[in-house]
Amino acid sequence: MSAAAEAGLRRILSVVDLLIDAVDEDTLVPALLPLLLGALPGDSVIWSPRPDPVHPLRTLPDDLLSQDVLDAFDRGWWCDSFVRHTRIGSGTPLRRSALQTPGEFHALPVYADVYRPFGAERQLAMSFPAGYAAGAPRRVSVVVSRDRHGSDFSDADVAAAHLLRTRLSRVLGRLAPPAPAPARDLVTRRESAVLGLLADGLTNQQIAHRLEISPRTVDKHLEHAYAKLQVAGRVAAANAWLMREAGPPPPGPDHAA
Repeated sequence: MSAAAEAGLRRILSVVDLLIDAVDEDTLVPALLPLLLGALPGDSVIWSPRPDPVHPLRTLPDDLLSQDVLDAFDRGWWCDSFVRHTRIGSGTPLRRSALQTPGEFHALPVYADVYRPFGAERQLAMSFPAGYAAGAPRRVSVVVSRDRHGSDFSDADVAAAHLLRTRLSRVLGRLAPPAPAPARDLVTRRESAVLGLLADGLTNQQIAHRLEISPRTVDKHLEHAYAKLQVAGRVAAANAWLMREAGPPPPGPDHAA
């Protein structure tokens, strides 16, 4: 291992220790941000989960971004190749200086309204898969910034970010797993056929004859379907299946748009 890699590894040890013990994202992230600024030294850090209606963007310092800055960023981020790399590109750790000269950075339409107000002259950013939110795959973007008095991020900083990225993704994936599939999605095609005939009022013998299987096989399919539908018998299974087939009821007068 090179000297730079060893230095990066030492700097992320405190972060790794925190990640190992993490049990809840809401308590992890506030404790994580100052450690990230220790592992990737900077003046500020932005933690942005997208899309995620539950966990909002966080920053350190807390008051880093005003609403005006956030609005300006939403209007113009697409013109910044550095942000595009993090938002819709591979998201591998990258220094802004690897894509833009200072002059090119300052010429961006969003520089005056977004980056200059919070002193972001040098930046290192990455993004990574971070589990699921509201049933959709989620990514988290991390951006560390330094002001004009600080030096640019080094190769050791980028190496440390690579080491952190893998571990952050793994832990966030564990803390935000995909929601369990609805029981309807877990029911097999054959179980669905059996349940449909059951809901039509057929006996096990009639279902077996219709599907050209044995009554014992029908019993097995129903046994598995009961567990998936979380019901205890034929009538409850038939009712549950009919409700799932029908879908949600239409809105009444009080709920119509």
